[in-house]
Amino acid sequence: MLYSLARSMMFRMDAEKSHDLALGGMNLVANLGLHHLAGARQRDLPVEVMGIRFPNPVGLAAGLDKNASAVDGLSAMGFGFIEVGTVTPRPQEGNPKPRLFRIPEHSAIINRMGFNNAGVDQLLKNLDNSRYKGILGINIGKNKDTSNAQANEDYLYCLRKVYTRASYVTVNISSPNTPGLRTLQFGDSLNSLLDAMKSEQAQLTHLHGRYVPIAVKIAPDMSEEEFELVAGSLKTYEMDAVIATNTTLSREGVEDSPLAAEAGGLSGAPVRNKSTGAILQLSKHLKGALPIIGVGGITEGFDAAEKIEAGASLVQIYTGFIYSGPKLVQDAVQAISKLDKFR
Repeated sequence: MLYSLARSMMFRMDAEKSHDLALGGMNLVANLGLHHLAGARQRDLPVEVMGIRFPNPVGLAAGLDKNASAVDGLSAMGFGFIEVGTVTPRPQEGNPKPRLFRIPEHSAIINRMGFNNAGVDQLLKNLDNSRYKGILGINIGKNKDTSNAQANEDYLYCLRKVYTRASYVTVNISSPNTPGLRTLQFGDSLNSLLDAMKSEQAQLTHLHGRYVPIAVKIAPDMSEEEFELVAGSLKTYEMDAVIATNTTLSREGVEDSPLAAEAGGLSGAPVRNKSTGAILQLSKHLKGALPIIGVGGITEGFDAAEKIEAGASLVQIYTGFIYSGPKLVQDAVQAISKLDKFR
């Protein structure tokens, strides 16, 4: 009830302003011990993925808490794990506002945020002030003014910075809102990045005595041949996981909305089939070589279970959480628990 009331109020406000207020509100609710009034409750359904034991397989996708400023509040919402970021080496403003658009009639959002964040050093300071001790993914990217030819250095810089604080690190090469970023998903650019990341991971493992898995987040807007090529590279460089998928450039499912013409990535219910299709393609080509984390279009429990059945080992939610709140997390865990592999 509390979440429904808060959502009703927030949806009357500018989308980005209400987003920032909601993050602060979740921290306040958690600090006051009132998160149960929002319907938040963690359900246990342990699963081991990437050598990490997750309390349940339903996590928060990156993008909601870019600066790790609200992990205490978010951790009280029932998630089995939280992914923060995308964070870049240096702070950046992102794209001009307005850049976040709700389409409630389709349970969808269009965003063109552009990796707006306070920089990796501030994210680490925020984590220092957090009480959260659960599974934490940190999603890293490159600064907008860093050329693709120099992109590896930005990713390596962030990896070194966050390595000791992350349960796993996600390499984001699939946001549609940083010009040219998605070209890093293919060919020599991808192979060079993956090679550099794995080499650095080996050195950091030796330095810190701790192996931190690296996942790669990809876009849904690929052909079957492109999925096969990406899967081949992920296997060749022995990446630890793939996250499928980021937002889509397609406007299928929201064509009737006046906001469909807005630039940016589309998330929420309309991307569900694209995301699940990507999981099916990756599962076919990876053949179990590395786990898949499914994200995109989960707005009810069934959607989460569908992604597990398609080949995902974990799922993440973002847009569905904005529309439905912590009840969606519980519904997703409940639906997954009924699958044969979890019985």
